[in-house]
Formats: sequence, structure tokens, C-alpha cells
Amino acid sequence: MLDKLRIIKQRFDEVSDLIIQPDIISDQKRYVKISKEYKDLGAVMKVGDEYRGLLKNIEEAKEIIADGSDDDMTEMAKLEIEEAEARLPQLEEDIKFMLIPKDPDDAKNVMVEIRAGTGGDEASIFAGDLYRMYTKYCADKGWKTSIVDMSEGTSGGFKEIIFSVDGEDVYGNLKFEAGVHRVQRVPQTETQGRVHTSAATVMVLPEAEEFDVQIDMKDVRVDFFCSSGPGGQSVNTTYSAVRLTHIPTGLVAQCQDQKSQHKNKDKAMQVLRSRLYEMELAKKQESDSLKRKTMVSSGDRSAKIRTYNYPQGRVTEHRIGLTMYDLQNIINGDIHRIIDGLKLAENTEKLKELGEVF
Repeated sequence: MLDKLRIIKQRFDEVSDLIIQPDIISDQKRYVKISKEYKDLGAVMKVGDEYRGLLKNIEEAKEIIADGSDDDMTEMAKLEIEEAEARLPQLEEDIKFMLIPKDPDDAKNVMVEIRAGTGGDEASIFAGDLYRMYTKYCADKGWKTSIVDMSEGTSGGFKEIIFSVDGEDVYGNLKFEAGVHRVQRVPQTETQGRVHTSAATVMVLPEAEEFDVQIDMKDVRVDFFCSSGPGGQSVNTTYSAVRLTHIPTGLVAQCQDQKSQHKNKDKAMQVLRSRLYEMELAKKQESDSLKRKTMVSSGDRSAKIRTYNYPQGRVTEHRIGLTMYDLQNIINGDIHRIIDGLKLAENTEKLKELGEVF
């Protein structure tokens, strides 16, 4: 472990020099990458310093015990060794997990798309429940959310809603939410009290920067139309809403949330860029998943990942076999424990692959 930490220290010193070089600062793509590496290595260095400090304390305590001239000092040294040795294994595990190669997309902001699936009006209501769950989770994390586009359901909720999330390591957390979410409950319209099963699909797209995806505007058809829904007297009177169609792929992105046509076009372009980036990412993840037995963060978009059972107050995360009887808190945004469990499962799998390194 000490050898590994020495290599990390060397790289940290290199990156510390690189990050202040004018040619790095002037190259946005390289600067973002170097800054992220500097931050990640700095976190490892902090834990590594504590680890080395404990080893030094143990060494000094052993010298005091070997000397044996002061009984009180000897007892204190024994206690210090005991506490340090109890702490070391946890620090070693923390360092191992921190040294797992990180997905470079984890630091990105995201576009989240929630679409009502099977279940009619109840599916739209459930899509609305998921949207509220995510916005509350994001608020707890200190992240900013903003609606890009939405289509409301006839009885509440949304047929579809797209929103952006800006913050620290957003994709690294929310990527686990991609897939089919299923709800089992008695709909308000059900007179017989029967439990219905409905579903909604969640997509989490890492927000692509301009240097990630180059789009030739010759390949994009731009349509302007009147906004619908709430928004004051400008709705249905000005052509502020924007729809972009990427002709080579057929991908469509639109935004009608802003009153400004220019702002709507910028947001729609962000969505389009992210969808194109996600297409390439999905191919890579499919290739990676063939090498790995379990891939909790990606895979088949049509795969059922989680069930919310209201009669039993139960939430089941199918990918890691986790069941929690705390549905109300979870649907109100307390999904931290589920995401932490999924992160741990993925990192444990990666750690197995890297076993020989440690």
C-alpha cells in the first residue's frame, strides 16, 4: 500500500505543476480533465497522509514499549497501537476504493428524462412521483434542477418530463437510476380496490460539452412553434418553443420552458448533444458489460430495476436484491441508501478485477 501511495504522490506532484501551466489553462478540455484528476488525487493524499501517520505512530509507540522505562508511557503506547491497528484496515479499504479508476463522466451534470410507460393515467401520475422524488433528492445534495420540456398527463403527473441537474458528481450518482421503475398500488380511479402495476422509464444522460460532441448545424433541422401549458400571455402567441431534429440519427430535442426563443434553442441543443453523447456511451457500456458479470449502472434500458409496492410499503432494488420497508421516505427523496448500495456493488466488482494490483 505504501508503494502505491508513493506512486500517487508522484502523480499528484506532476498534476500540481501541470494545472498552473498556461498551455493547460488555455485548453478547456485538458484543464477540466487535469482539474478533476487534481481533486481526486488530493482526496487520496488526505487519506494516505492519515494512513502513513498511523503507521508512524505505531512505530514510535513500539519504541516506547521496547524502552519500558516509564510504565504510564508504556500503557499509553499500547493503547495508541490498539487504536491505530483498529483504524488501519478501514483506511486501507477506503484507499483501495478511491484508487478504482473513475468513470470520467461521473463529474458531469445530467439531463434526466422520465416517461410514463404502461398503465395509462396511473403511469403518468407515477412519473410525476418520480420527478418529485428526484428533485427532493437533488435539493438534499445541494444540486440545481431546471425543467427543459414536459408534457402533462390528463389526470396529473407527466406523460414525459425532461429536466437538467447541475452540481458536483451528478452523473456518478444519478446514473444508477436509469431503467424501468415499476409501481404497484391501488389507483384513485379504481373502485374495486384492486392493485394495479404501472411503469415509468428513466433515462439519465451525461451532459455533453461542445468539445465532447461536435454537431454540424447543416445536419440539424430547426422548427419554431408556440409554447403550450402555463407561461402567461405569451403562450400560444409567440413562436418561442424550439424543436431540433438531427437528420443523420433522427434524434429530436425540444424546449419550451423559457420565454426566450434563443434560450430555448440553447437548452434544446444541450439535450440533443447529450443524447448523441449518450448513444456513444451506451455502445461503450454494452461492450464493458460483456467483460463484467454485473453492471448495475447501465445495461438494457428496458430492464426493470426497481419496484415500489404501496400496499406493503416496500421498495425492492432488483439489481442488488435490496428490499426496504420505507417507501414513504424513499418516494420523498431519501434514495441515498439505495444509490450507496449500488455504488458499493459496482465498486466491489471493479475491485475484484483489480485484485492483483493490491
